[in-house]
Amino acid sequence: MFLVSSFRRFFFVGPVIEARQLTKVFRDKKRGEIRAVDDISFRVAPGQIYGLLGANGAGKTTTLRAICNMVRSTGAIEFQGAALSGKSTEGIVRLGIAHVPQGRGTFTTMTVEENLQLGAISRRDSAAIVSDIERMYAHFPVLKERHTQQAGTLSGGEQQMLAVARALMLRPRLMLLDEPSFGLAPLIVRDLFGILGKINREDKVTILVVEQNAQLALELADQAYVIETGRIVMSGSAKDIASNEDVRKSYLGY
Repeated sequence: MFLVSSFRRFFFVGPVIEARQLTKVFRDKKRGEIRAVDDISFRVAPGQIYGLLGANGAGKTTTLRAICNMVRSTGAIEFQGAALSGKSTEGIVRLGIAHVPQGRGTFTTMTVEENLQLGAISRRDSAAIVSDIERMYAHFPVLKERHTQQAGTLSGGEQQMLAVARALMLRPRLMLLDEPSFGLAPLIVRDLFGILGKINREDKVTILVVEQNAQLALELADQAYVIETGRIVMSGSAKDIASNEDVRKSYLGY
C-alpha cells in the first residue's frame, strides 16, 4: 500500500486536483435552499497558479472548504487521482493539501517559530524541518526578526506571511489560499504575491488562490476560473481573461 500511494504521489501526471459536479447547498429558514456552489467542474494542473475569481458571495470560499471537506458537499473531488470523499480534513492535509483560510488563523499565543513548527507536525524528518524553517525565514526575513515574538502581536501583513510560511512547512503539493490580500496595504500585498510567485517557481508548489482583487490575482496566475452565484462562467488563461474587457466589467469589477 505504501509503494502504491508513494507512486501516485510522486509520479501521477494528471491534474493535481479535479472536481466534478461539485455542489454545496445551504438551507436558510427565510430564504430556503441556497446553492452556494452549483454543479461546478474544474481541474488544476500541476506546477501552475490558478485564480478562482468572483464577487463576494459567489461561492469561492465554499469551494476551497469543500476540497478540504470542511463543509459537506456532493459531487466528486480527486487529488492526484485519488478520491477525497470520506477523508477527514486532517487526513486531506496529510496528503499534501495546505489551506490558508481567510483571516489567517495563526495561533496568536504561540511564537512565530512555534507556529512554523506546528505546520510540520505531521512530518518526522527533524533535520529537514529545521532546514525548512530557515528557508521560510529566507522567504520572509521579517519572520526571522520576530521569531520569538507571539504571533498575535504581529501586524496583519506579518501574520499573513506567517500563515503562508506555516502552510509551506507541510511541504504541500497543493496550496489553497483564501483572500490573502484581505485587509492588507497594497505594498504589502504586492510583496506577498511576489513571494508566492517565487515559491511556485522554485518549490513547484501548485497554488489555487481565491481573491477579490482580480487584477492582482490575474497578474500572478497562469490560469483562472471566474465564478458567479455558485457557477463557473468563464475559464482560460489569466492573460486572456485579463484582456477581455467585457469579462472584467461584467464579472470582475474593474
